[in-house]
Amino acid sequence: MTNQLILIIEDDIEIVRILQAYFERDGFRTIAATDPLTGLAHHQRLKPDLVVLDVKMPKMDGYETLAALRRIDDAPVIMVTALAEDLDKLQALRLGADDYVVKPFNPLEVVARARAILRRAQGGRQSAVLRAGRLSIDTEAHTVLVDAEPLSVTLTEFRLLAHMVRSPNRVFERGELIDACLPEGEAMNRTVDSHMSNLRRKLAAAGLPDLLLSVRGVGYRLDVPHG
Repeated sequence: MTNQLILIIEDDIEIVRILQAYFERDGFRTIAATDPLTGLAHHQRLKPDLVVLDVKMPKMDGYETLAALRRIDDAPVIMVTALAEDLDKLQALRLGADDYVVKPFNPLEVVARARAILRRAQGGRQSAVLRAGRLSIDTEAHTVLVDAEPLSVTLTEFRLLAHMVRSPNRVFERGELIDACLPEGEAMNRTVDSHMSNLRRKLAAAGLPDLLLSVRGVGYRLDVPHG
């Protein structure tokens, strides 16, 4: 099972639905945008593990979008387009794309290529362990430790903690946490609050009563001492 987030930037809603269905069937989480500016905003907020990006889009094409993505992040990108010319492929790769798929495509192939890219990217990382003060999260083993002692959490609680630990002391809006961490059917503010309440209780029992804080009217943050 994977917890990785795929961002799909594609103006054809039918293609979006197909890709989301195949990625989610394979255990990925997805978020989609039908225009580049919304896609860039999603990317900035949610830090996806991989982006599937269309080339032919109005106002801002995929090459411009890819260049904008590369100025802020190095997440893997698969370009999906009807353009089959070698020059188009070379341009995408030169701008920093990791792969290139031509329409019409087999969605199973797109998912398989995404898996291969993510596997290579994971192999290049020095550590899959995220740390915040006395808390450590192993994103591969799906374990949470407080002072080296295991903390029992649900899958959704794990997703919430892992997402927030990547940006300690930052305030996360409830809507962002829903998009990034909660499966379909759970997407309600009060559901986030319920998960957070359980998580705060577990952290307090483990000796971290002040780690997870509620920010009134906004959302939540992890209060991690500097240094």
